[in-house]
Amino acid sequence: VQLVESGGGLVQPGGSLRLSCAASGSIFSINAMGWYRQAPGKERELVAHLTSGGRTNYADSVKGRFTISRNNAKNTVYLQMNSLKPEDTAVYYCNARVVRTPTGFETAYWGQGTQVTVSS
Repeated sequence: VQLVESGGGLVQPGGSLRLSCAASGSIFSINAMGWYRQAPGKERELVAHLTSGGRTNYADSVKGRFTISRNNAKNTVYLQMNSLKPEDTAVYYCNARVVRTPTGFETAYWGQGTQVTVSS
């Protein structure tokens, strides 16, 4: 299973970016997908999480500014980031909890990360 992220880059404070993450490979189902981020010198933290049933969970620091969504047919998750702040600067990682066979167990997979830099 591979997760390929795209959409990172440099943006000014107050700007917007949209991240995408597409999962491919041997996939029977995906129970949940989400985004995490890691800033220099800090631990990786949850940004947003979306279950296959549509339940969402956001970090308090991004509530009202970020929106997670998913295209189940394409095994793709998106993160729309608005009103970006310098403190949002980090490497953003996609995470997917994948079941590879009908009788298999759930396994967590990670993307390679995409850099988001918010600076004037």
